[in-house]
Amino acid sequence: MRTAAETEVRRPSAVRAMTVLLAVTAAATVVVEVLNWWYAPEQGFGLAVRTGWAMLRTIGFLLLIGHVRRGRTVARPLGLILAVTTVFAVGRLIVPRHGVPPLPGLLGFALLTALCVAVVWLLYRSPAIAGHLVRHRPRLVIERSGIFWREMPPRRPEANAWLLTSRVAAFTYSPLMLVPALVAVAEILDGRPFALPAVLFWLAAGIATSYLVLFCTAFLMRGKRWAGILLVVITVIVLAVDLPLCWWLLGVDGLIRDGTPLVAAAILALYGVRRASTAAPAS
Repeated sequence: MRTAAETEVRRPSAVRAMTVLLAVTAAATVVVEVLNWWYAPEQGFGLAVRTGWAMLRTIGFLLLIGHVRRGRTVARPLGLILAVTTVFAVGRLIVPRHGVPPLPGLLGFALLTALCVAVVWLLYRSPAIAGHLVRHRPRLVIERSGIFWREMPPRRPEANAWLLTSRVAAFTYSPLMLVPALVAVAEILDGRPFALPAVLFWLAAGIATSYLVLFCTAFLMRGKRWAGILLVVITVIVLAVDLPLCWWLLGVDGLIRDGTPLVAAAILALYGVRRASTAAPAS
């Protein structure tokens, strides 16, 4: 059995550099959010909700560090989704409703964008990291000798990366719906009680989406073609529900701030389904 020190030595230098880069990116996310909150002219409920959601991405980067260190294949799609949604989440907070963004916020956003681009580039372009991210999550295996947790390759390795990308992207649908729905609560508090049924429907739709995506992606990872079709249907319904509600309750500003990240996640999910369907035969 290899010791922890031996395992650390065997990791390529690119992997160690990647973990440092991810740690810096996580810290930069916090710093940029604090700067934006400090310079924001309106520190209201909506900004607090969006800032809190952006802060949660720090946890995502810490989880990504663990996957990279363990050489898990899920690190690539998780890193891609984190990088894309982080840029959108922070970018929508930098731009105020009126006027120009503050210079410290712009500089922090530029730095964070450069870090996210570097993360994606290393994940998908570095041969050393590609050779390291080959391990799959352990599965429960039942044999004559007993029951074990063992690393098992997927049944469809050709499509696995794209299916993982679609799965991770689809998992962001629910929080990307719930965040603007919570922001819309302020509309009720500001004297628009008629919006209460719409906000409750929005919250319920966001919660229901999480269960639908969980059910759908469970079969999607098994290569079922109908699961890919179902994910497309779920994506269309999610966009049809979320975007009009963003526009109606939060205005054009809310549509841009909260609708754009969801559209980006939907594009990644649909593109992953399309690439997976062309990489493997139907089952």
